[in-house]
Amino acid sequence: MEMKSPRVRLEPWAEEDLGLLRAANAPELMEHLGGPETEEQLLTRHWRYVTLSADRTGKGRMFRIVLLPGGESVGNTGFWESTWQGQDVYETGWSVLGGFQGRGLAVAGTRAVVERAQAEHKHRFLMAFPSVGNGASNAVCRRVGFELLGESDFEYPVGHTMRCNEWRLDLEAD
Repeated sequence: MEMKSPRVRLEPWAEEDLGLLRAANAPELMEHLGGPETEEQLLTRHWRYVTLSADRTGKGRMFRIVLLPGGESVGNTGFWESTWQGQDVYETGWSVLGGFQGRGLAVAGTRAVVERAQAEHKHRFLMAFPSVGNGASNAVCRRVGFELLGESDFEYPVGHTMRCNEWRLDLEAD
C-alpha cells in the first residue's frame, strides 16, 4: 500500500525567510554540501534567493515549502538557470528541516517545483546534482521521475569539489 503524499504549498522566498535558511544550515543538513555556511555566506545566499524570487524573466524561482493544512515552513526548494554540458537548463535543489524529514515532503516540494519550471516554457531539462553519498536526495530524484545519467565532479560550494549524480528530467515529456 502506497503512502498518501503530503500536501504542500510553495511560497516565494521573501525577506522574512532568513530564519528558515538559518535553520536549514544545521551540520546534519549541510553534510553533503560542504558543511554549514558562515553568517556572511547565509546572508549572501538569502538575498540571492529573494532577488531570484522577485525576478519574472524566467531565470528561476526560490520557494519555502509550507506543510498543509497547518502552514508550517518545513524547508526550501527552487530552480534556477544553469549550464550543463554546454546546454542551458534549469537546476534544482531542496532542503527539508530535520524534524520533518522522512515524510515525503522533499518529493512533494520537488514535484511542485517541476510544475513551476514547466510553466516557464523556457528550458527543456531540469537537472539535479546530489552527492553520490546522499541517499535521501537521490531517492527524491528517483521518485520524482528524474533519469540518472551518471556521476561527475561538481564544485559546490566554490572551492569544494564533490562527487555527484547527474539527474535529468525532461520538462517537455508527457
